Amino acid sequence: MAMTHTEHIAPRTVITRWPVDWSAIWVGALAAVVVALIIALIGVAVGAQHAAMTRIVRWREFGLGSLIFTVFGTFLSFAAGGWIAGRIAGLGRAEPTILHAAIAWLLGVILIMGAGSFGGAAFGPWYRGIALRAPGIPVAVEDPDTARAARNAALGGVAALLLGLTGAVVGGWMASGEPMTLTYYRSRARRAA
Repeated sequence: MAMTHTEHIAPRTVITRWPVDWSAIWVGALAAVVVALIIALIGVAVGAQHAAMTRIVRWREFGLGSLIFTVFGTFLSFAAGGWIAGRIAGLGRAEPTILHAAIAWLLGVILIMGAGSFGGAAFGPWYRGIALRAPGIPVAVEDPDTARAARNAALGGVAALLLGLTGAVVGGWMASGEPMTLTYYRSRARRAA
């Protein structure tokens, strides 16, 4: 039996697009930035962020209070922003709600980078590593520890970004109302079949 040309073509799958609610994303991103600012300012007010105004050359100079406020503030601010974006979008499913939270995180990072380029050190020492610098402006070499301080700022920036993304995903997942277990997706598909 000879096969025809049409029998070799794989059937096309239907791709459904997720709706993107930009107003929810903007509100979530702005909420995350404001919560991050509030937590960072509280940290400065209580003295936990004393390193926020100085550069970090050695990690032992970064106190435990600064570490707690920075980690907690980064995670909590984007968890709040992701939750707000997810609740406003009102999609009720984990995947598109987490997508909205992650997009709110992306927008929030851009807003924090913009604020940091205008001297936004109030966001805390970890965000200093992702601040924009105008091109063409040379970096002044103050002392031999400048490279070490730049490396530590970059490491802190990466950690802040990853903690913020994790917080946004958790916040978005919480906003969806679906159970927060990794096996729920498979059991949801079995129940629908």
